[in-house]
Amino acid sequence: MSEKSSSFPPARRIRNALLAGVFTLGIAGGAGALLADGQIAFAAPVEVQAPAPADFSAIVEQVKPAVVGIQVKTQAEAVADRGTQNRLPEGFGDLPEDHPLNEFFRRFGMPRGNENGPMQPFRPDRSTSQGSGFFVSEDGYVVTNNHVIADGREYTVITDDGRELDAKLVGTDDRTDLAVLKVEGTGFPYVKLATEPPKIGQWVIAVGNPFGLGGTVTAGIISAAGRDIGSGPYDNYLQIDAPVNRGNSGGPAFNTRGEVVGVNTAIFSPSGGNVGIAFAIPASTVAEVVNDLRTDGVVTRGWLGVQIQPVTADIAESLGIQGTEGAIVSDAQATGPAAKAGVQAGDVIRKVNGAPVKDPKNLSETIARIEPNQKVTITVLRDGKEENIDVTLGNLKDLDRTQRASVEPAQPEPEAKPASLDGLGITIEEKDDGVVVSGIEDDSPAAEKGIQSGDVIVAIGDAPVKTVADVEKGINDAQQRGRNAVLFKVQRENNVRFVGVPFDRG
Repeated sequence: MSEKSSSFPPARRIRNALLAGVFTLGIAGGAGALLADGQIAFAAPVEVQAPAPADFSAIVEQVKPAVVGIQVKTQAEAVADRGTQNRLPEGFGDLPEDHPLNEFFRRFGMPRGNENGPMQPFRPDRSTSQGSGFFVSEDGYVVTNNHVIADGREYTVITDDGRELDAKLVGTDDRTDLAVLKVEGTGFPYVKLATEPPKIGQWVIAVGNPFGLGGTVTAGIISAAGRDIGSGPYDNYLQIDAPVNRGNSGGPAFNTRGEVVGVNTAIFSPSGGNVGIAFAIPASTVAEVVNDLRTDGVVTRGWLGVQIQPVTADIAESLGIQGTEGAIVSDAQATGPAAKAGVQAGDVIRKVNGAPVKDPKNLSETIARIEPNQKVTITVLRDGKEENIDVTLGNLKDLDRTQRASVEPAQPEPEAKPASLDGLGITIEEKDDGVVVSGIEDDSPAAEKGIQSGDVIVAIGDAPVKTVADVEKGINDAQQRGRNAVLFKVQRENNVRFVGVPFDRG
C-alpha cells in the first residue's frame, strides 16, 4: 500500500473495515433483510460477466474488401447561354494554352461576362457525388442508398484495391432509400446480411467512404432500435453511435460476426458533422427490398388506400374505447381498395388477418409485406363493436402519388355568424367551405391539441357537419354519453385528421 493510501490513523482504518463488513453482511442477507439501523437491504446489483471490448482488426480484414466507394455523375442544370460559357470577361484577353489561369478555370469553373449584370460563375453541366456501398454477391450486385445514386447518369464502383468499375442501375426504392447496382464480372468478395436483429448495446463497425476517404473504419454500439425519423411510412431505423459522416451513406454497419446489420443512411447533426447519432436501415428491411430489386427491378407492396393516424388517449376517450392500440382511419380514398370494401373514416383498424395492429407504422409495414391482389381480413372497431372486412389489396407502385384532393377556388364569403364553443376554447363560423374555426383561445384544450384558426370541421365523430348547429349537437351528444372528450374531424388544406379535444372541467 502506498504512503498516501495508508495515511489514515489505525483506529479509523479499523472503523472503516468494520463498516464495510456490516454493509457486506447486510447485502448478503438478501432481499428484505434488515440492517442494524432498520433499513431494508435489497438484492445485490446485477453482475455482468462480459468479455472486454474485442480487437476488430481481424473482422475488418475480412469484410473490408467487400465495401466499395461509389461515384455518381449527375446531369446538372444546363447553362442558359452556352455561347458565352467559355468566353473570358473583358480585361482577360486571350490567354495562352499553357497559362496557369487556364488550369485554375478548368478546376474551379470559368467566369462568364454578362452585359446586363455582374459576372456569374461558370456552371458545369456535370457534377459528381460520392457515397458508399457493398457487394452482396460474388457476381457483382452492390447495395447502396437511393439518395446516393439519385439523378445519376453514370455510376462507378471503386473497390478496396483501387479498381474503378462501371456499374449499371438495377433498381431503386425511394420509400426505404435503397438501391442496387451491378458490375460485370465474378469472384467479388461479398458479405451477408444478418438474419437476427442486433441487440441494443452490441458492438457495430461502420466501414465506408466519408468525404471520399475510402476504407474508413469506425466503431460504436447499437444505441436504439425502431427509430422513426420522419422520412417515410416505413421508418424503422437502428440508431448507432459509430462515427458516420457525409459519404458513409450506403455503407454497411457490421456486427462482430462480420454480418451486415444495417445500411448507414442518415445522421442527426446541427453542424453537418458527426455528433454520435446515426441511423441505419435494418438488415431485415434490406434483405426484402434487395431481393425484389434483384428479381424484378422494383419493389411491390400491398396498398390499402387509407390515411391513418395514431389513436391518442383523447381519441380513445371520445370514441368510448379502451386502449390506444391500432390506427384510426382519417380518410378512406374513394378509389382505394379499403373504401371499396366498406372501410370508413373513423374506423379503428385493430387487426390484419387476426394479428394485432400496434400503431399506424405497424399497420403500414404489415400491409407493405403482403403481395398485391391478395385478400386480407381487416378487423375494425366501429361504434364500439368489432367488424371484419375482407379487402383485396392493390399495388402501391400503381398509385398515382401526384393525385391530390381537389380544392375549390375561394368564393365570396357570406356574412359570418360566429359561435363560441364553451369549454373547448373555439369560435366557429359557417362559410362556403363548411364550418371553419375562426378563433381559438390560448391555452385552451383545442389549442393544446393543435387545432388552428382556418381548420375546417368536417365531422364530429363519424357524423358529418355542415352548420354550427350540427357541431353543437355533436358536442352535446358526446357530453350526454358521458364522454370526457369530443372527436373532431378537421381538414387543413388537403390533410384530414381526427383530433380528440377534452372538455375543460375547470
